[in-house]
Amino acid sequence: MGGDGIGTEVLDQGIRLIDSLSTTYGVSIDITEDFLGGAAYDRFGTFCRDETVVRAKQSDAILVGAVGGPKWDGITMEGGPEMQDGLMRLRKELDCFAGLRPAKAFPVLEDRTPYRPGLASRADIMVLREMCGGAFFGVPRGVETDRDGKRVGFDNSLYTESEIVRIARVGFELARRRSGRLCSVDKANVMQTYVLWREVIREMATEYPDIELTVLYADNAAYQLARNPMAFDVIVGDNLFGDIFSDQAAVVCGSLGMLPSACLQHLPAENETARGIYEPVHGTAPDIAGLDQANPIGMLLTVAMMAEYSMGRSDLKQVIETAVERSLAEGIRTPDLGGSATSQEVTDAVIRHIRA
Repeated sequence: MGGDGIGTEVLDQGIRLIDSLSTTYGVSIDITEDFLGGAAYDRFGTFCRDETVVRAKQSDAILVGAVGGPKWDGITMEGGPEMQDGLMRLRKELDCFAGLRPAKAFPVLEDRTPYRPGLASRADIMVLREMCGGAFFGVPRGVETDRDGKRVGFDNSLYTESEIVRIARVGFELARRRSGRLCSVDKANVMQTYVLWREVIREMATEYPDIELTVLYADNAAYQLARNPMAFDVIVGDNLFGDIFSDQAAVVCGSLGMLPSACLQHLPAENETARGIYEPVHGTAPDIAGLDQANPIGMLLTVAMMAEYSMGRSDLKQVIETAVERSLAEGIRTPDLGGSATSQEVTDAVIRHIRA
């Protein structure tokens, strides 16, 4: 599902990569297409059809471009928060609660970051975002008028213990597969939701004595991440903070267009698979839509995550990542990285290295 804006453009490049993998490595992939977000609204009057949810539940993986844009801002649909955004509905309906958002520095792009040489050159961060709860889905919510005729806006941030337990477990397991460090971010000093979040995280730490757990207030964590990104490994946060920190972590990559993501129903064990929704982290960027300038690397690396988690092919993930690194080393880059290459030219280079 391409979605809106540059979403359709980068999805096209992702499909080209999948076709190349299928040809080169004999991978059989059955692809069906559908509409999501504004594209679905323009055709069907809803951001995500019931039929789309059914087809998604029958699929092993769902690949999405990006959804939304100014054209559809302010449209209110009947139903809960998830009905206001097609991607949110898919996440909720499929219970893809574990949002994995890696941000790894590329040495050849160090000059595209604001860091002095060496400060972020080996940064390798995994932001784990809880995707199905918190303020994004909490009710009641709304904007009402008080007795004095003034507008009042309100939201409800809500998490159950079980929701925190399952995302925390993914965080500890991810840390165990990486360098053994987990940082949980919250605002337990001001919000009761985060008091429970912190309590549950610390309780679960007793099950993982081999993992170094750090618990930070989100504002302090944001400062520390900006100051010394290589000090972090896995960062786990709720829906709100996970969203914010994954964008901040993109700084080490040189562009938000570099970041992939996977939203999983669970973290699969080695040689197992999980259903997931896969999408680059960036938005629809309507200002460059149709210009063939969108950075496709976030999508190409998203396909790599799909290969690992929903196809059980970590070898293909490595092949794609290596091809991306080699194409960047050749200087083939889109304008967001200081280059002049088109989306298609960048994908051409990656596919060439895969076939080499």
